[in-house]
Amino acid sequence: MKPLLSNVRRGMRHPRVWSIAAVWICCLAYVLFQGGKTSIMLLSMVTLLCLYLSIAGFSGVRRTRGVRMLSSGQDHEELLHAGDQVQVKLRLTIPGFLPLPYVVVREMLHRHNGESWSFRESLIPNMRGNGELSFQTPPLERGKYAFSDTECASEDIFGLIEHRGTFKAQGEFRVLPRTVFIPYWQLYDRKSRLSGPQTAQTRSRRETTQINGVRDYVYGDRLSRIHWNATAKTGTWKSKEFEHESIPKTILVLDALAGSYEQGETFELAVSTAASLLEYGTRERMGMGLMTLSDQTTLLPPSESLMDRQKMMHHLVDVQNDGQDKRLLPGIEKLARQLPQGAYFVVISPQKDEKVLELLRWADTRGMTPCHIILDTKDSRQSAEWAAMLRGRGTRSFVVSHLQELPTVMGGGSV
Repeated sequence: MKPLLSNVRRGMRHPRVWSIAAVWICCLAYVLFQGGKTSIMLLSMVTLLCLYLSIAGFSGVRRTRGVRMLSSGQDHEELLHAGDQVQVKLRLTIPGFLPLPYVVVREMLHRHNGESWSFRESLIPNMRGNGELSFQTPPLERGKYAFSDTECASEDIFGLIEHRGTFKAQGEFRVLPRTVFIPYWQLYDRKSRLSGPQTAQTRSRRETTQINGVRDYVYGDRLSRIHWNATAKTGTWKSKEFEHESIPKTILVLDALAGSYEQGETFELAVSTAASLLEYGTRERMGMGLMTLSDQTTLLPPSESLMDRQKMMHHLVDVQNDGQDKRLLPGIEKLARQLPQGAYFVVISPQKDEKVLELLRWADTRGMTPCHIILDTKDSRQSAEWAAMLRGRGTRSFVVSHLQELPTVMGGGSV
């Protein structure tokens, strides 16, 4: 009963409703004071029009329901990365038995940082009141997105009164940062004169003699690797999976202070760099953790678990460079006990000052191997001088100007 009363109140506020009501009163007065077939016919026509408008207002667009379906447009790809577009399909169901000439649908997509996009499309529902709307978002950047309430609007067949309605359809998704494939990271090369004592012994992780499980046969596996019992049970070729040599854990330290970045583009490069290194650690089965330096420092401990890596990637989706503290070290000192001994301490920051140098020294005194990934979108001379100074101190550094050059820089090459 309450929805019906609210619809009546909402309809009474429309200015054209009072105009139509005034016309009906005039026709009624015409019948009462003049009489005749003409006046009765005119009153009947206006009464039928008012009845149609009332039914259309109470049982049409105001009670619309819908279901939203999202896809990336690629069957083999489930995760969305920055730069991807989202295909949106909206199926509407409009109750009632009166036909509608058209329905205008307005969608609002909101990003977690406050940005929004508006989509406005029209469709013609069928006789059963069903319709489907499809549209595509522009290329989206890293972040968390959600659709707000969908607004529908339509007019009656005479175009006298516009009816509006809203409904909520589930529509939330995340867009992961941009990443690039890193085939090799020179930090783990034992031949490097800047490698620490805890560096891995070979460029690639060697396998031990300890069996870790069974995997599918890969063309080229030696005959000695075939697991005959598993092959006989499953009917398909299976190979033995051996454990790999352990290497020191790695902590990626992402600078998320607002004062460290002059442009948002540089911070996005920092996030993409961290995400690309996390993907490298996943492929190489490395124990890699993530720390973000902001007003509230966050630490995700090193782990080889895929679930923990997903948490780190989702954390990179939400992180923003909104930290107001101008110091780097105090936030880390509170979590010093949780940092593993002998780990690689990789700082990702565009800063080249005493604060970063103090942080690298602190990591060195704690028994960790410091490294600085310098972000410089302008490719200035100051970054090269800073990297040379760190090399003189025995600290490895990498200068990254663009995301596409990251694999070459991390592999020890030059762009």
